[in-house]
Amino acid sequence: MINTKIYKAIYTLAEELLEADRIGDEAGFYALYAKLKALCTDNENTDKDHPEQWETLADFTADLEAALVIYEKALAKATAINSKDHLSSIAFSMAVLQIELGETDAAIASLQHAKISANKIEDKEFKMEIEALLSKLLSE
Repeated sequence: MINTKIYKAIYTLAEELLEADRIGDEAGFYALYAKLKALCTDNENTDKDHPEQWETLADFTADLEAALVIYEKALAKATAINSKDHLSSIAFSMAVLQIELGETDAAIASLQHAKISANKIEDKEFKMEIEALLSKLLSE
């Protein structure tokens, strides 16, 4: 379970990052990104460490290769606590980036992991989204 204070901080930073991006405030975006990164780093390997913060950091990382590395870290943390919701969403996000990078085989593997993890979650629409993207890649 994620610490409520940490969750609220991550959620607030994510909203502020989206707003800074929406209005084109690049300096503000990078300042907020630095805060989120510091939060992740400060909590790493403590009882406040959680895949949610790492997944959020990866979501806002512009460099696709760097984002994949952060998603890998988030995936390891989600695996450690066996969080099916996080395992499936992180693997799906990784697949989307892998497709952008032309890494189709890696994307298929990520989607297969997402599909397995998603078996235990409630979100039917997300399960269909995983299946649709996996089917599309397998048929190419």
